[in-house]
Amino acid sequence: MQAAPLRATPALSRPSVAGALRAVEAVLMRGGQRTARRNAWTSVLEDRRRAKDRYEAEYVLEAAATRRPQAT
Repeated sequence: MQAAPLRATPALSRPSVAGALRAVEAVLMRGGQRTARRNAWTSVLEDRRRAKDRYEAEYVLEAAATRRPQAT
């Protein structure tokens, strides 16, 4: 199998770095690996969301614990 010939392209029509990385990823990571990477990233985002929720809950509990009782 022969590699496709490289063509010179003007500077303005070059793909972005992100686009180039996605193209390389598509070649290197076929379907199953790509799915695994997406699943891993989804897990990272979910972990970040849970950490944020824990931090906010801790902040609310700390604020509630340090409030002085109001006189009636």
